[in-house]
Order: sequence, then C-alpha cells, then structure tokens
Amino acid sequence: MGFPRKTLFLLVFMVLFTNHYYSESASDYTTLVYKGCSKDTFTDPNGVYSQALSSLFGSLVAQSTKTKFFKATSGSGQSTMTGIFQCRGDLSTSDCYNCVSRLPVLSDKLCGKTIAARIQLLGCYMLYEVAGFSEQVSGMQMLFKACGATTRSNGGFEVKRDTAFSVMENGVVSAHGFYATSYQGLYVMGQCEGDVGDSDCGECVKNAVQKAEVECGSSTSAQVYLHKCFISYGYYPNGVPRGHSSSSSSASSSSSYSSSSSGQNTGKTVAIILGGAAGVAFLVICLLFARSLMKKHDGRSLTVEYGWREEAIFFFGFVDLFLDI
Repeated sequence: MGFPRKTLFLLVFMVLFTNHYYSESASDYTTLVYKGCSKDTFTDPNGVYSQALSSLFGSLVAQSTKTKFFKATSGSGQSTMTGIFQCRGDLSTSDCYNCVSRLPVLSDKLCGKTIAARIQLLGCYMLYEVAGFSEQVSGMQMLFKACGATTRSNGGFEVKRDTAFSVMENGVVSAHGFYATSYQGLYVMGQCEGDVGDSDCGECVKNAVQKAEVECGSSTSAQVYLHKCFISYGYYPNGVPRGHSSSSSSASSSSSYSSSSSGQNTGKTVAIILGGAAGVAFLVICLLFARSLMKKHDGRSLTVEYGWREEAIFFFGFVDLFLDI
C-alpha cells in the first residue's frame, strides 16, 4: 500500500554543505543539514499568524521533553497552523529537547515568516504550514541527499553495503520505525516519520536505499532524506567507532551521523600528509632549480632541464603512489 498524497507543502530547498559530513564531533546532533522554505510569506498586520506560530512552536518544544514525535495545531480559521517535530530514534530525551528547542529560532532566522517551512538538523526536524496551503509532496519525494568520498574497492564494499541495507530494511519494519546497526565496518541507520505504518515505512526506506545506490554509487558515506523517512550510512574500514557498534531500535545514546568523527579525523590526517608532501616537493624543486642554474654555465642546460622534469615527475609519481596505498 502506497502513501496517500496529503496536502502538505512543496518547498524550495537550499542545501547547505560542510566538510565531508556535517559535524566536528560525533555528538553534534544540532548541526544543520538542510532548510526548506516556502516562497510565499504571510501578511500579518494584526499579528495573528505570528501569535499562532509562536504558540505552535511552544507546544512542539514542550512535548519534546516527553516524546520524540508530535503533531500540534494552533490558531483558528485562516490563521490555523499545523506542525510536526521528530527526533532521531537514538537520542535521549534531554538531547531530543536540546535539538528541538533550537528549531524555532532557526526557522525564523533561515525562512522568516513563510507560510510553510521545514528545518532539518542531524538529530531532529520540525515543519509547519498554514491552513489552506495546497501544494502536495509525496511521501517518497527526495528532499535532500549528500554523498561522501568514493571508494576504489573492487566491489567488496558494495556487497557489504547492500547486505547492511537489507538488514536495515527488515529491521526498520520489525522495530516499528527506527533501526541502526553495524555490519563489517558499515554503520547504517533508517527512520520513518512517527505516524507512518510499518508497511509504508519499509516501502519508504527501500525507496531511499535505491536512491542512495543510484545517486551516491560507491560513496563510503551518504544520507538521503525523503519526505517520510531517511537513511544514512558510513564505512569504517578500521572498525565502527564506539557508540555506533551495536544494533539499536530505541533511544540509547546521543551519537550523531555515522561519518562525522571518522571522516574528520581521516581528513585531518590526509591534510597533514599532503602538507608534508608539498613541503618536500617544494624543497626538491628548489634544489633542482639551483642545480640547473649551476650547470647552465657548462652548456648543459637542455640536459639538466630534461633531467629536472624527469626527476620531478618521478617524485610526484611516488607521492601519488603513496597516497593511493
């Protein structure tokens, strides 16, 4: 059974990227992933819309101390507003509140007084719309994707990833909406919106997996957000970090998106290696250039120039070979 096409909203998304994956630390679940803002704003001479929106935000934030998913309505008549928040399934109650409580301020800052908006952080999201807003979004509509670096593996990575995806697809149904697990260096996570039934949840996650396979190919990390579900995965050849290593279908930790910590550490290591290699390369070039100037007076400048190129090519070939290992 598919998703009904509900009267929700078609958002214009401005995707925001940061380095490789979005957080400096593995616990930074409040990092912005994307925003979706309606093109239309509401005119509010008497402040009724602003009051209704403020009341709606207050209700949603208050409920985040008790639950990880909640729908609310505020206002009346044409100023009626409906809203939803949801936290990631592995966040604690306090982390859920800390995440959701940031969303009203971000919504106002990033979207202003629009008639519909959606703000997605790594650990939670919130959306609202004014009554009568008639644009439609399918539950399978892809709202955002991000693909990490690609692997040069001989196909073994894809086999592991697809196996992990299969486990997650089954797990998210049996666990009623949220599932995370690790498999041979891969950490995968899937979650559906809180009011989506098990069957439709499985269908949504399967669709997100297919989009990840097509859109991200052999990327070693990715996240894909559809309107009613999301998936993410990260590959750790040296072992899944602590906090990601056990299967989970309920709140257990405040660990963040799977690629955050490992991706940043790897990036720093590569930067150090490249910096050192660049320094050595510069020194070698200076020495070779000095030698060419000295030998130029002996009528051998042509030979030296060829030799300099040959030696430089050998050096950079060695660096490239080192980085490929």
